[in-house]
Amino acid sequence: MDPLLRIVDHFSRPLPDGRILCEVCPRACKIGLGQRGLCYVRQNVDGHMVLTTDGLSSGFCVDPIEKKPLYHFYPGSSVLSFGTAGCNLACAFCQNHEISKSREVDTSAQKAAPEAIARAAGELGCASVAFTYNDPVIFFEYAEDVAAACHARGVKTVAVTAGYINPEPRAEFYRCIDAANVDLKGFTEDFYRRHTASHLEPVLDTLKYLRRETDVWLEITTLLIPGENDSREEIDAMTRWIAKELGTEIPLHFSAFHPDYRMLGHRSTPKATLQRARAQAIANGLKHVYVGNVRDPEGETTFCAGCGAALIGRDAYELTAYELDASGACRRCGDPLAGRFAAQPGHWGRRRMPVAIEAYA
Repeated sequence: MDPLLRIVDHFSRPLPDGRILCEVCPRACKIGLGQRGLCYVRQNVDGHMVLTTDGLSSGFCVDPIEKKPLYHFYPGSSVLSFGTAGCNLACAFCQNHEISKSREVDTSAQKAAPEAIARAAGELGCASVAFTYNDPVIFFEYAEDVAAACHARGVKTVAVTAGYINPEPRAEFYRCIDAANVDLKGFTEDFYRRHTASHLEPVLDTLKYLRRETDVWLEITTLLIPGENDSREEIDAMTRWIAKELGTEIPLHFSAFHPDYRMLGHRSTPKATLQRARAQAIANGLKHVYVGNVRDPEGETTFCAGCGAALIGRDAYELTAYELDASGACRRCGDPLAGRFAAQPGHWGRRRMPVAIEAYA
């Protein structure tokens, strides 16, 4: 075996026929010698599970934290974003498919040691590092190493994920994560089966686990696809479930779909659909509901649940107003806002800055 390959046997077990059962996610791939799982980055090499993208990345960029999207996690701050290659879902509408659907290891061309990533984040003034672009579930051992290096420098960690992971690796992974945005891609088993080749229930289990059993700050995003997951009935069922099972303070983001990958024949999401979904969610008790991928000042603004004051104004990821005190409470009525806040907001704005990580090696 190549000594540079990383063995990750912890959540796998050998089968009598020589294959390896991967137990990281509910897909439970049975991987033959030399073969890879659906995610393409976990491979059976000489009877061991190997992570083929350990220490490699598809690229780095400094973004506003609002782009993840996280609206209640250190607003205005910058986040160093990166991913690897591959994914354990098969979403027909994937908007990062060049990375997440890659079957070429050279997509992950940049060598990126955990300490180099942490050093880059610290020197660039980033409050956090985000595992994004593809799902960190499939490279969680590498993400854990990066998280340890980041925490040693006072840099926080963010997971942008579909939440499709088994309970044991989930508990291990989220011990090193400070905030997560989970893609709740729809609210029917039929949608998950047809359009993602996965299942709804494990994602709901992850959401409940994060909310009830961890201190991870949680926000949810749903990409609304016309005619697929945007019906009044589905939005009503989803938002009622969120309010009941996760609580009314969980921020929910409805994002506009644009034709991509294998759904080029679908139309873009009308702004009115996002606004209607937002109104439904609010009517069902959710206090912080946002729209994304369109310009909508009201739908991007955080309002006080106590007095209705505009607490955080936004325009395309840039803060336009900030009315929280140093404790994260409304300056007008004193009602605390759920989230994680610094004494002062960040001022990164809407910039997107690519980073050559080799400079920090």
